[in-house]
Order: sequence, then structure tokens, then C-alpha cells
Amino acid sequence: MPLWENDDEAFAIAGSELFSSVVGDVMDKLGLVHQFLPPAIKPLRPDMIVVGRSMPVLSVDVFGERIVGTANKLMEKPFGLMLEALDDLKRNEVYLNTGSSPRNALWGEMMSTRALKLGAVGAVLNGYSRDTRAVLNMNFPTFSWGSYGQDAGPRYKVVDFRIPVEIGGVLVKPGDTLFGDIDGVCCIPREAETEVLTKALEKARGEKLVRKALEAGSSAVAAFKAFGMM
Repeated sequence: MPLWENDDEAFAIAGSELFSSVVGDVMDKLGLVHQFLPPAIKPLRPDMIVVGRSMPVLSVDVFGERIVGTANKLMEKPFGLMLEALDDLKRNEVYLNTGSSPRNALWGEMMSTRALKLGAVGAVLNGYSRDTRAVLNMNFPTFSWGSYGQDAGPRYKVVDFRIPVEIGGVLVKPGDTLFGDIDGVCCIPREAETEVLTKALEKARGEKLVRKALEAGSSAVAAFKAFGMM
């Protein structure tokens, strides 16, 4: 039986007790050995933690805010489906954007403001974010390649959302759990999340005992023999 009854409880426990390293360690043991997103994706502030369900968003490069006379009418629409994707965020979800080149910001102050209002819990971007001071003041967990003020308008469009995406060879499906901290962002497949989170909590709590033993003077060999972890 899980130690929680709903997403609110699960994500609160995970956010307070877990860290990405231990989550990744547990997934390795379960054969899920390629679940970390690329290390370029980092929190805007070292203490930021994101835990929530992924809402993947796919974007592409464009070379004008409105492109007329194309076979794809979406090209005539500023930002493509970005605003619709943003408005579709649900409670405990994480906006996850990938697909376009890293030549403009994918997230900023106004998007953070709307996401907070909808109950979303973070943004994970395979690219840059902007309006950094405002986002930090809001304390909205934002993970990106860093800060870059270049506007998205004439450079990218969102073409779809709530679809599976791949980032750095990691498949992320709608509803998968994203867990991120200063050491990176990992994707926990929904079908494995109860086992992963339960075992990660066990490992995190066990590691506290290992640390106490080491602090008391135990050798690393003896501590590993006693607790089976290091």
C-alpha cells in the first residue's frame, strides 16, 4: 500500500524527503536506467524543487510571427498553440516544453503568473527562460538552460501539447511524474511511480542511518555491510 492517498500527499512527501539522486538510483535498480533529462536543464535557483505530473508541449522553429500563405494555418497564429497549452494546465502539473532550437526564451513572467493561478507546480524547459527576477520573486519552480531575454514571438511556435515527447533520449508521456532539484530532473513513468517513490523514500530514510553511522566513526565498508547502501 502506498504511503499516500492522492497526488497532493505524494508530491508533498516527495518534495520534502526526496532528492533526484536517490530517485534515479532506485530507477536504475528497477531497470529504468535512462530517466534523467539532459544536465543543461537546471533550476533558476539552487533550492528550487519541482514535483508534479508532466504536461508535455511540442514547439518548432519559425522565422516570423505570422507566416501567411502556408499549407499550415497554425503558422499564421502568433505563438501557435502556446496560449492554449498554457491555459490547459491543471493542478499539480508541470509545463514541459521541447522541440525548438535554443535561440529564444520558452517561459517567463506572464506564463508563470497564469500557471500559478491554475495550480501548476513548475516549468521544465529544454531551452531558456526569461524575466528571471520576476519568476524568482514568484518562487515558481523553473528549470531551464538558464536566462536569456530573446523573445519567442518571431522565432518559435507551439504545435501540439499533451503528447509524448523525447528529450535527450528520455521519453516523457503526459501524466508521468517529473522530479527535479539542483542535481537534475528525472522522469518517473506513471506505471512505475508507486514503486519508485516508495523505494526512494525507503532509501532516503535508510541513508540517514548510514550518515549517522559514518559520522559516529564507522568505516564505509562496515556501514555498507550493515545497511546495504552507500
